[in-house]
Amino acid sequence: MGGAQLSSRVRRSSVLEVVFCLWGLISLSYAARLSVSRQKLEVQKHLNRLNKPAVKSIESPDGDTIDCVDISHQPAFDHPFLRDHKIQTRPSYHPEGLFDENKVSAKPKERSNPITQLWHQNGRCPEGTVPIRRTKEDDVLRASSVKRYGRKRHRTAPQPRSAQPDLINQSGHQHAIAYVEGDKYYGAKATINVWEPKIQQPNEFSLSQLWILGGSFGEDLNSIEAGWQVSPDLYGDNNTRLFTYWTSDAYQATGCYNLLCSGFIQINSEIAMGASISPVSAFRNSQYDISILVWKDPREGHWWMQFGNDYVLGYWPSFLFSYLADSASMIEWGGEVVNSEDGGQHTSTQMGSGHFPEEGFGKSSYFRNIQVVDSSNNLKAPRGIGTFTEQSNCYDVQTGSNGDWGHYFYYGGPGGASNK
Repeated sequence: MGGAQLSSRVRRSSVLEVVFCLWGLISLSYAARLSVSRQKLEVQKHLNRLNKPAVKSIESPDGDTIDCVDISHQPAFDHPFLRDHKIQTRPSYHPEGLFDENKVSAKPKERSNPITQLWHQNGRCPEGTVPIRRTKEDDVLRASSVKRYGRKRHRTAPQPRSAQPDLINQSGHQHAIAYVEGDKYYGAKATINVWEPKIQQPNEFSLSQLWILGGSFGEDLNSIEAGWQVSPDLYGDNNTRLFTYWTSDAYQATGCYNLLCSGFIQINSEIAMGASISPVSAFRNSQYDISILVWKDPREGHWWMQFGNDYVLGYWPSFLFSYLADSASMIEWGGEVVNSEDGGQHTSTQMGSGHFPEEGFGKSSYFRNIQVVDSSNNLKAPRGIGTFTEQSNCYDVQTGSNGDWGHYFYYGGPGGASNK
């Protein structure tokens, strides 16, 4: 073979390699664009499902948009079992024996102040509508997937007796809680001090809530949860927000935060799930708290939620659950954070006020007037309160009781920011 022929073949081979390389790059670019296009389409479809047509929209000072949606058009009614559901406008019964909030507290320095939601500064929703925080494209894009948006990770209810270090480290969730078990419970109540804890990483959160639990901590856990949280990943900021959550299969495929899936039926036009609450408590300064009551209606069987003394927000229909269709087997109150650090490091994300329980009122965060609902629909003081925390040098809990606050506890801490 001559040198000219060899040189010609080499040139043709090089040209083909370049062509194939360019074709590969074009194909990759096209596939990437197609993938982005599909994702945008999927996100837009999800936004269309979540953001129902509004009768009125209110711009909140924190950047949220609150849509006033006709009560019968809210996301709950996307559930196939709720298509023909007749909305229950009020619970059949309220629990008897609410702790007398008016006598709290005899000491002026231990009085808390009223609290509201930021969007109220710019308007209110009309009767017959429910306020829903509008979901933005960025909210969904921050999630690991469209399917996981608005959902917790697995193992986010504390397991006081069965918690093992390997499970704790895998899940990254840490708690400081008080709890009761060993009976049938039909609800729980607490007044919760509101703070704005500092979050170290955007994918971490800090919350304070009550858990109403049924079933085992395996694959079938039923849970109803309510409280306040700071979650940059979910909301895109560090504001303290009212939230609810539910699951009937241990956070796997069912349930979500707030109204981000079908399930919870809201009846109240005043309070928006997931909206910022204001003001919040300040260290050695004014203290603010919220009261939350969740109970099972003895007649209809639905689980109702009340915020403060005046706002019955709505209910979780009993058919959503297996164990909780009857009653709860455990009640928990307290704080939870996500620790995303590995290799033995610990996040400095704060729980509660970021201060340890022994620092007391005005410095540490608290739950007061904790009560449970019994089978006769009576609110009563819980018996046999236990406490649980995975790392007390990061977050701790201390219980007590007196005539003003009933059963209470202080909880929280600075995480890995300092040691006791």
